[in-house]
Amino acid sequence: MSLESIEYLLSLGDPYLLAGEDKQKILANELSRLDAIHRNSCKPYSSIIEASEASIINLPVRLFKLLNLKSVTDENTFKVLTSSGTTSQVVSKIYLDKETAQLQTKVLVHIMQSFLGKQRLPMLIIDHPGVIKNRATFSARGAGILGLSNFGRNHTYALDENMNIDFEHIEAFLLKHDGQPIFIFGFTFMVWQYFVQKLKLSGKVLDLSKAILVHSGGWKKLQDQAVDNIEFKRTLLETCSISKVHNFYGMVEQVGSIFVECEHGYLHSPNFADISFIDLDTMQSVGQGSEGVVVVESIIPRSYPGHRLLTEDKGYLVGEDDCNCGRKGKYFTITGRLPKAEVRGCSDTHEKK
Repeated sequence: MSLESIEYLLSLGDPYLLAGEDKQKILANELSRLDAIHRNSCKPYSSIIEASEASIINLPVRLFKLLNLKSVTDENTFKVLTSSGTTSQVVSKIYLDKETAQLQTKVLVHIMQSFLGKQRLPMLIIDHPGVIKNRATFSARGAGILGLSNFGRNHTYALDENMNIDFEHIEAFLLKHDGQPIFIFGFTFMVWQYFVQKLKLSGKVLDLSKAILVHSGGWKKLQDQAVDNIEFKRTLLETCSISKVHNFYGMVEQVGSIFVECEHGYLHSPNFADISFIDLDTMQSVGQGSEGVVVVESIIPRSYPGHRLLTEDKGYLVGEDDCNCGRKGKYFTITGRLPKAEVRGCSDTHEKK
């Protein structure tokens, strides 16, 4: 992979600057480089390519639960990320060398600064402090919190170890930063279940009108409760006056290359990544507005073959280069999971101890 290309994209300043044709030229070249790197360095990946008799393959994300897919030696493995545990407790393992870990951080910072600004904001985390444990092996939940913590300061956890709202800490935090913009991060279901719902039951009022909330994770449990994105945002506004809310779509298999929701409610593909939707029966791309299975591409994964992935999520393309928010690139909506696919969101898989 050409690091010069990534540095060039970072130098553009705007992670959504490139329109379709210009972006595709860069991505096609870099993805081809990664195809060769991983085929030469990862034996299981090479075997899959040979068995498929295809020069390019979108690797099913489930394979990261079954195989040790890495393109670096044990000695050069800097960190191992794991996905959130499910009922089967079979987790994906993502092997990072220092270079890939640094690229993930750089790209994540580049993307998030376009929504949060370049100044670190006082940060409220909708979780408890015990979630951050072994820094050599992170769960997706812990890795998500640590990754987003780079955009905040005076990090304060909103929940105690029993998943109850820690009003004392929150009120001290708000008093200290009165009148300032603040950054709130949490996983979707946990924000809803352990913060919004418990705040309503408590009868207390928190003024978070200066906050920007960024959240991520699965929507499965919320959909089971008939809570969609519109209801989620409406309730946040009613209970604690939060009006600026950005969901993002991402996965442990492609950390860094996240797809953030714009002000008009659409997820956006940044300069470093792309998305498409396919029909599983034909394995062909479906047209704009037609639901298909999500395929994600990223030029960041160097230490493992995660650059072309077939997910277990469904969605559809809304448009490209013409969103009313002004950002270039594809914009889209995620509609759910494939039937029989495991629930895998960081917040969906949380189990109260």
